Amino acid sequence: MHLTFLGATRTVTGSKFLLEAGGRRILVDCGLFQGLKELRQRNWSALPVEPSTIDDVILTHAHLDHSGYLPLLIRNGFAGRVRCTPATSDLCGILLADSGYLQEEEAERANRKGYSKHRPALPLYTRLDAINALDSFEAIRFEESFDLGGGVSARFDYAGHILGAAIVTITDGTRTIVFSGDLGRPHDPVLFPPATVRTADYLLIESTYGDRDHVETDPVDEFAAIVRRTAARGGTIVIPSFAVGRAQLVMYCIDRMKREKRIPDLPVWLDSPMAIDVTSLYTRHARNHRLTPDDCRRIFGVVHIANTVEQSRTIDAGGAPAIVISASGMATGGRVLHHIRRFAPDHRNTIMFVGYQAAGTRGASMIGGATEVRMFGGMVPIHADVEVLHGLSAHADYAEMLDWLGGYETAPRRTFIVHGEPEAATALEQRISRQLQWHCHIPDYRERVTLD
Repeated sequence: MHLTFLGATRTVTGSKFLLEAGGRRILVDCGLFQGLKELRQRNWSALPVEPSTIDDVILTHAHLDHSGYLPLLIRNGFAGRVRCTPATSDLCGILLADSGYLQEEEAERANRKGYSKHRPALPLYTRLDAINALDSFEAIRFEESFDLGGGVSARFDYAGHILGAAIVTITDGTRTIVFSGDLGRPHDPVLFPPATVRTADYLLIESTYGDRDHVETDPVDEFAAIVRRTAARGGTIVIPSFAVGRAQLVMYCIDRMKREKRIPDLPVWLDSPMAIDVTSLYTRHARNHRLTPDDCRRIFGVVHIANTVEQSRTIDAGGAPAIVISASGMATGGRVLHHIRRFAPDHRNTIMFVGYQAAGTRGASMIGGATEVRMFGGMVPIHADVEVLHGLSAHADYAEMLDWLGGYETAPRRTFIVHGEPEAATALEQRISRQLQWHCHIPDYRERVTLD
């Protein structure tokens, strides 16, 4: 059994792990690199392994840093099946098509305005590439073992994090390897906690928040204070939000704040076609989360929907205080860029981030104190307040990850720390080594290891 790390090493994006077992080549996750330019350029380089030699892809969940490279993999020759949970399959049907569309749109804009050094600028893949990729998907329910050939089998268990997210366990009958994917929080108000895993010979664990401990206070308190403060000065709150999971959690919090009369009755806009489509899946996949159908109807009814570009422009034209939820969560693309360009230059407004911001993204720059950010070929001044609401994170912090690891009856032979910036990965490695006395390793990009 061999394992090659093709992404998510000393960074949180580009998740790809090639497992060779039983004569099979299995790619666990197939994500895009995001953030820093040197990482994004890897998306344009040839994959270190020929796509046609890969037998299967298994997805932990639908976020693009775990699934977004699939259209390119399939276009370049992968002919196997993409195994994932039913909710992940449905979400990918939305996210991948949107990703292709946005890349086409960005290339068209760059060509029209001439701000790309490439002539012509091209999309990494198209919306049609993404739609064609969906034919390769095979949905498999949680807690059901499935055969991969060569005596190798796998199963999905709840990971929390987002709808449909899974912990993946693969075994060849003698050795077992567990991929944590992205672990959710044990007390998330919407999603179930990560399943307890008892044994593994080898473990890959994410470390996004390996150096952070989420605050214990109710994030709704801080959220309400930000809304009240901004509304009092006549401002609008713009919330860059991931369309999957985070947007729905933000709506849950707003519904709660309004019912408890903790904020003014401001209009709330959901301006993300993808988030609108994703929200409807919560009813379809009711077994994957804590919300009842009545909860879904009430919570998702708290927002006004902006389906069209014209409706989106109406938001920017309005002068009264409002709350605007829009993708993308790291301000790397999507309609939220237009809202940031409109509202960020005014000190009365607030840009509030509610999730992790990868290095090199506009979100990370703004949180870091940037006075201006580049978008649409120009610079946008940042005079609005920039706030970060850590308590809504969909990732477990280091204490919650250590609690999850405490469910193992015996230590894995080796634990690989992945999906984290260098500081976070190192911090988690040190904590696991010190508190659990496990053998840990932080792999390098393209490193190949033998699993005895």
